[in-house]
Amino acid sequence: MQIPVSGFVMDFGDDDHHSHRLYITSWDGKPVHVHSMSGVTSFDVGHSHDYSSWTAPAPSGVPHVHEYRTVTSFNAGHTHLIQGTTGPAVPLPGGGHYHLFEGYTTVNGSTPHSHAYSGRTGNEAG
Repeated sequence: MQIPVSGFVMDFGDDDHHSHRLYITSWDGKPVHVHSMSGVTSFDVGHSHDYSSWTAPAPSGVPHVHEYRTVTSFNAGHTHLIQGTTGPAVPLPGGGHYHLFEGYTTVNGSTPHSHAYSGRTGNEAG
């Protein structure tokens, strides 16, 4: 099965490393969109962490979920990785939609621990 995809590639390499990032602008003829996401983790081992990011793109107008990956704020001498997949789209009364997300950070810190996080994305952004 072939699915037409359009987008652009940007070179992020330097003399020692070479990499590219692919930015998809449409999937199967439908434009893609992203969502903002932010929040505060649970309070564990005497602190919490803030996080703020964007989801990965997904096609508009079809049932879908989004991948996400971000790093928390630097608190108590360390950060944590947050990554996962949102739940399905939840329609908003005035149009658009949001997604719920939840999970646990990676384990880190001088006293190894993780934090719980959860929330809902912002409305879709093109």
